[in-house]
Amino acid sequence: MQLFDRTLGDWLELWAEKIPDKDYIIYADRDLRFTWAAFNQRVDDMAKGLLAVGVTQGAHVGIWAQNVPDWLTFLYACAKIGAVAVTVNTNYKSHELAFVMENSDMHTLCMTDGVSGNDYIDTIYGLLPELKNSARGNLKSERFPVLKNVIYIGQEKYRGMYNTPEILLLGQNEPDEKLLDMKQRISCHDVVNMQYTSGTTGFPKGVMLSHHNIANNGYLTGEHMEFTQEDKLCVCVPLFHCFGVVLATMNCLTHGCAQVMVEKFDPLITLASIHKERCTAVYGVPTMFIAELHHPMFDMFDMSSLRTGIMAGALCPIELMRQVSEKMYMTITSVYGLTETSPGMTQTRFSDSFETRCTTVGSDYEFTEVAVIDPETGEICPDGVQGEMCCRGYNVMKGYYKNPEATAQVVDANGYLHSGDLGVKDPDGNYRITGRIKDMIIRGGENISPREIEEFLYHMPGVKDAQVVAVASPRYGEDVGVFIIPHEGADLNEEDVRDFCRDKIARYKIPRYIFFVKKYPLTGSGKIQKFRLREMALEMCKAESIQIV
Repeated sequence: MQLFDRTLGDWLELWAEKIPDKDYIIYADRDLRFTWAAFNQRVDDMAKGLLAVGVTQGAHVGIWAQNVPDWLTFLYACAKIGAVAVTVNTNYKSHELAFVMENSDMHTLCMTDGVSGNDYIDTIYGLLPELKNSARGNLKSERFPVLKNVIYIGQEKYRGMYNTPEILLLGQNEPDEKLLDMKQRISCHDVVNMQYTSGTTGFPKGVMLSHHNIANNGYLTGEHMEFTQEDKLCVCVPLFHCFGVVLATMNCLTHGCAQVMVEKFDPLITLASIHKERCTAVYGVPTMFIAELHHPMFDMFDMSSLRTGIMAGALCPIELMRQVSEKMYMTITSVYGLTETSPGMTQTRFSDSFETRCTTVGSDYEFTEVAVIDPETGEICPDGVQGEMCCRGYNVMKGYYKNPEATAQVVDANGYLHSGDLGVKDPDGNYRITGRIKDMIIRGGENISPREIEEFLYHMPGVKDAQVVAVASPRYGEDVGVFIIPHEGADLNEEDVRDFCRDKIARYKIPRYIFFVKKYPLTGSGKIQKFRLREMALEMCKAESIQIV
């Protein structure tokens, strides 16, 4: 195995030349197909179109959309001109979108009309009232002075916005020389993708990832599953996550294999896509595999073409992995890591035993040093001794955007990225995750910062204090619970809290379990005992006959 110094554009052009007529991107539910050559040409047209509307090297381009056909077109178009694709969570509401647009210095936003219960068009006009009265490309926003363009991903026309056919047409009328010049200026070590990830200190931070980071992580991930050009990967995980854009997309990009896309996860469309296209692999978080296995029409589909895949994003139950192995014919692997590590640090291998693949998160990625470090002493722990999971190597991020202080908190003087997770290494070189140092909730693969929700709830009238904790959930792994101390005389109930959150923060962040208390359990030094709040949440649910889902 080796590390490559190719940019994403280099990889795309490699396969467009070697296997031009082979399918690269397929949407089985609408019989839409792009060969490598056709897709590469579309990317070139989009790249020249972005240049025509003022997107230049280093500019930040937001992509706010589900897995629509042109999501990847915009990603690679940005890569070819040296722009940075800023992936935006499709669940974000106005409060979160505004933060990312401002914090990332977003120059151009590419977006669809939204998802169920979340109208992106209304949201963007609410944040950018000037847009309706601006000529396209001449936006002057008081709140977001860097933002110059909004591009609608689709055929429809909206006031103040370009749409993708217009950008493609602009690109087709631009000379190739400018694009060729831009491509020659790009290094594989330039930032190509910025993903916002929840930390423990309030709002998310922009993780800067280079071509070298993500292409090589995708390549090695595929090698661990023995991918070749003959594989077809069903991608039903969202592209705005590292799971989708790196472990899936970069795997296919570096192995020349087909990507069978599912726009929004639906177990029926996923099963039908695997059946119709004879997919050899599929990814998902545990809840996705559960939905597929338990779908009433599961037995109507032939899964025998499957051979491998990844289950990640949350704790993977052994019984579920056994069912996936038996009923979907898959040698399932697990990847452990975080956005800051591009994301893979460790992975079980296709050749590992079933027990190893079920009970560990595998061994180090090649060219990556994983270490279990004692949080107190900074020393590397011997095998079998718990410490913090850390790593250094090609996969460590370039840093948090405009936040060197936060970067210094997670990357130490020796170059180790500290995950905040606890783990142990066994004598065979495999790792087990045993707990968490950082105060994070992982709900069905979504990382949620308790601090972010707490700071949001402090603005709610009647709330004196709010403490957010993880509540163990059989469906999601963990879910969001909050303990609220109301102001004296305030009359608050659970629905008041949910109503305050609705349409302001993403649905998955809205607390499912809401408790009103007069005080919090404290340590002798006056610190809140969050571990005790987690215990209290389960006790109070049981006492009040609240079903935990």
